[in-house]
Amino acid sequence: MRASQRARGEDVALVDALLSADERRRSSSVRFDELRAEQKSLGKLIPKASGDEKAELLKRAGELSAAVKAADAEQDQAKEETQSLLLKLGNLVHPDVPVGGEEDFTVLETHGTIRDFGAEGFEPKDHLEIGQALAAIDVERGAKVSGSRFYYLTGIGALLELALVNAAIAQATEAGFTPMLTPALVRPHAMEGTGFLGQAAENVYHLEKDDYYLVGTSEVPLAAYHMDEIIDADRLPLRYAGFSPCFRREAGTYGKDTRGIFRVHQFDKVEMFSYVAPEDAENEHKRLLDWEKQWLTGLELPFQVIDVATGDLGASASRKYDCEAWIPTQGKYRELTSASNCDEFQARRLSVRMRDNVDGKQKVQPLATLNGTLCAVPRTIVALFENHQLADGSVRVPEMLRPYLGGREVLEPVAK
Repeated sequence: MRASQRARGEDVALVDALLSADERRRSSSVRFDELRAEQKSLGKLIPKASGDEKAELLKRAGELSAAVKAADAEQDQAKEETQSLLLKLGNLVHPDVPVGGEEDFTVLETHGTIRDFGAEGFEPKDHLEIGQALAAIDVERGAKVSGSRFYYLTGIGALLELALVNAAIAQATEAGFTPMLTPALVRPHAMEGTGFLGQAAENVYHLEKDDYYLVGTSEVPLAAYHMDEIIDADRLPLRYAGFSPCFRREAGTYGKDTRGIFRVHQFDKVEMFSYVAPEDAENEHKRLLDWEKQWLTGLELPFQVIDVATGDLGASASRKYDCEAWIPTQGKYRELTSASNCDEFQARRLSVRMRDNVDGKQKVQPLATLNGTLCAVPRTIVALFENHQLADGSVRVPEMLRPYLGGREVLEPVAK
């Protein structure tokens, strides 16, 4: 665990503080049990005693009562401190994850061909210029109404979002996922249990008056869906595809990706989520990645798959694969989807367990959870507009999306 914290760039001393607090929790619990047992034994002796002996026993009973209360308080404090420290600890990093920060990822695969716009005789426009010509994106009125990093999708832009969502849900349903429309507001335990109130807390919107959190991904309500439940092993895997609005403060990104809709405060997303037996988690992780690759290939986008480095994992993931699409006007790959293996980390915190039969005996244990983005709408629109733009300002629609756009093959600019 110390090595994992070190690899993440997190506080290694937290592990020792947790061990120390847990030792106090154990010893205070033993002390409380000993005093309580003595108190019960004394309670049986007092009715049978008389005279000085009874007075002495009553005196001792008073001392024990105070000691039991103190021990109980000490036990509760130690439990609370242990739990508080435990919640600050990230998941154990998978040993094969590359060590380092945001730029220290490993490229695992590259798919598709990057277009040579020079050979085609024109300079590519960025997604915002294209979107405005199509009357699909309105960031000016988004800023007027809500501030920076907000936007409207209008006309064909709104239809394109609906097409993407329907296509993504159709693919997920065909793969065996149950479609879900999830709450956007959750209670603190759901947010904390999924690991979003640690290092990621600065990017979470909190409604203090009602003590609700706005979710940054439907991963949160999907992970909490089976909170405090025991699931029979023969029901696994359970797979859900959640569609929801997502809200992110984007703290610490001042001046970064400010143009257009690549990095925004509110967007819609289709998220895959799996509950599996712990021994099947790594295989499920690969399956989630395969479904993401199938999606991006269907959208005819050039992309690469990276193994995210330890310092960029997020608290709940032991390993994460990102699919990054090529963005022509930026001249680099940018993240479109992520697939994370959270092992038992979220299940333990949310008390989601599985019941299995081992050698004829029932065994109850935490299961594993995994999540994978299928379609984060704004970034997908960015990649589609820039990669499929034509010289006249129109955008070619990938064949996979055409049935969901009334058969349209091309999105045409709108005359002003």
